Amino acid sequence: MIINELEPTRQFLPKVQQKYSAQELDKNDVKFVDTIKSLIQDVNTQQVDSASKVEKLIKGEPVDIHDVMISAEKAKTSFQLLMELRNKGLDLYREVLRMQV
Repeated sequence: MIINELEPTRQFLPKVQQKYSAQELDKNDVKFVDTIKSLIQDVNTQQVDSASKVEKLIKGEPVDIHDVMISAEKAKTSFQLLMELRNKGLDLYREVLRMQV
């Protein structure tokens, strides 16, 4: 652990916060909630894209079958990842509830 001897009040902050000032960190701050929202939007976009390609295939429009299958697998895999993240989050929440204070 690096201890900032010039400012003893900041000595227990993480290294990134010791190195940069609070204003610099606020400019580039990416929140966890924003990251999760972005992930959910990406998964939704992939699901909608996959559904539209499958619909075009069913209607008989000229669509490459490989593109349809690839988009369907991408949507499936991203949705499975999202479900695993949700499950891990719920497990974490249950574990915190079981903690004794």
